[in-house]
Amino acid sequence: MNATLDHDFLGMLTPEETRALQARGVTRSFRRGAVMLREGEEPTRVLVLTEGRAKAVTFTEDGKEVVLGFMGPGELVGEVAAIETRPRSATVVALEPLTALALAASDFWALLEQHPRIWVVVHRIVIRRLRLADVQRKEFSGSNIIGRVSRRLVELSDQHGREEEDGVTITLPLSQEELAGWTGASREAVTKALRTLRDLGWIDTGRRSISVRDREALRRFAR
Repeated sequence: MNATLDHDFLGMLTPEETRALQARGVTRSFRRGAVMLREGEEPTRVLVLTEGRAKAVTFTEDGKEVVLGFMGPGELVGEVAAIETRPRSATVVALEPLTALALAASDFWALLEQHPRIWVVVHRIVIRRLRLADVQRKEFSGSNIIGRVSRRLVELSDQHGREEEDGVTITLPLSQEELAGWTGASREAVTKALRTLRDLGWIDTGRRSISVRDREALRRFAR
């Protein structure tokens, strides 16, 4: 579906701002599974994804992965730590072969000073992420597992979906463990929720693939 959304940093820049960004950045490539930014490290660079998708994660004390969100082409990554000049609060991992424009933190600051309107764009992105994080915390404390899984599937189909004749195929290569980490539930609970949604005829599942057959039903259930 790939419509320009309010987290698409590149999509919100003017041609002049895009050229200024590209002039300061260096293209980097990452293989699937590569750690692009690591939790706890100093914020020496900022990334803008140009191809491929990634996930942001953190880890509990017992080593369980908690998925904070997913990013795709056009998105800005690592900007909060650079702005705060504090160690990173999450690890970013490539979900597939990926390319990104890398800017040194000093170049990122220089870009913001040279083009103040980009500050407004960054501000919008940061506020949206904070709002989504607040919503996620409320979801974990309030809604049931099937409702949370339904909400995640709607979000994935909206942002990473490919329209088919019989529904929407989620193109993000997502495992059930990752979906569980993003939903704040155990893998077993998520597996049961997916089975229920499949029995209802709302989704089909395969190996690392999910197709949504009735998105509106999921959307109503997720509210």
